[in-house]
Amino acid sequence: MTKMKRRTFTHLAASAAGLSVLGFPMLARAKGANVVVIGGGFGGATAAKYLKRFDPSINVTMVEPAKSFVTCPFSNTVIGGLNPIGRITHGYDGLRKRGIKVVHDKAAAVNAAGRKVRLAGGATLSYDRLIVSPGIDFRWGAINGADASIAGVMPHAWQAGPQTVLLRRQLEAMPDGGVFVISPPVNPFRCPPGPGERISLVANYFKRSKPKSKIIVLDPKKKFSKQGLFKEGWAKLYGGMIDYRNLDNDGQVVRVDAGAMTLETNFGDMVKGDVVNFVPGQRAGKIAQSSGLADKTGWCPVDQLTFASRLLPNVHVIGDAAIAAPMPKSGFAASTQAKVCAAAVTALLSGRAVSKPKFVNTCYSLIAQDYGISVAMVYDFADGKIIKVKGSGGLSPSGASDAFHGQEADFARGWYDSITADIFG
Repeated sequence: MTKMKRRTFTHLAASAAGLSVLGFPMLARAKGANVVVIGGGFGGATAAKYLKRFDPSINVTMVEPAKSFVTCPFSNTVIGGLNPIGRITHGYDGLRKRGIKVVHDKAAAVNAAGRKVRLAGGATLSYDRLIVSPGIDFRWGAINGADASIAGVMPHAWQAGPQTVLLRRQLEAMPDGGVFVISPPVNPFRCPPGPGERISLVANYFKRSKPKSKIIVLDPKKKFSKQGLFKEGWAKLYGGMIDYRNLDNDGQVVRVDAGAMTLETNFGDMVKGDVVNFVPGQRAGKIAQSSGLADKTGWCPVDQLTFASRLLPNVHVIGDAAIAAPMPKSGFAASTQAKVCAAAVTALLSGRAVSKPKFVNTCYSLIAQDYGISVAMVYDFADGKIIKVKGSGGLSPSGASDAFHGQEADFARGWYDSITADIFG
């Protein structure tokens, strides 16, 4: 990092993550209030755990259809052949042991006036406060030919699980000398550095196993997160294997033909791939759309002090679905927001004032198994909104040594193990 020593940032990260805990045992209890959490990912599972930690008297019910959660962070290591899918799969027994009721069903509807959640299986859950962490949905149909049916042929793999495995299997089956085409989405979307990491780790796999292969990137943006660091790593490790095209250089896809495995660009070129990873534009998860939590942008406006919805009473929205700029849509950001939201909800239920929060985000990316880069930022709250703390955070330096990038890769693995243990342990 260029502006802050890692030890200092780590200390601030721990402080921000635990900020809402300070002095908390002295607060009045919520006296058996009912809180329902929709979603069992980085946001939802963290919120459920910390609600119970902050106030054991709260009855916490988490609604999540999947029996286990497959993380998007580190899913690119599976796609690149560095890890099995089990490495990024986590169960919910740790939450159950903490007294959280985990219901494996889908939230079908939210009745904000009646404070009830109807489940797809027919049951109804009552709540005093509701926390919604629905992740993302896709804007299918925004590009000609790009409807939901193409995901079985051109996997997006931007919701980890079966799509992750499908894309990995397609790459394994691809002949040496084949072409992998990836089309990242427009902003905003989940995990801004994710496409750069995916390109990197697919290139790493090709270098090891299919060195005659090529990667074509069709990016509808002018630039992407950590672009300079990624391109530096690509030039150093992968030579001319990666053909990156941005908005100004024939990178915008205007039509998709899954049958022909081609993407047509705004310059009229037909780009054909043996494997095509088409990632659509995104919006808040379906329950946010159907329940009226999302506005015309497709995302959910919230009070950034408490993450209370600005559209529905007694409902809070966290994670990728929430409008929380300048924080990015990342797993770390979702977890940090969940802790702040859990503290706010507990305070509101107990009739106490909500403390001013601080936030933190860090994002590690792997360019190879022993080559990592990172970006970090600390956030404050002022004038009713989240703001960046000037002089905090920073990027990995350009021109760093192999030893430095090796250490960053080790930090990346340590970060993943630490945050998943914190959430699911």
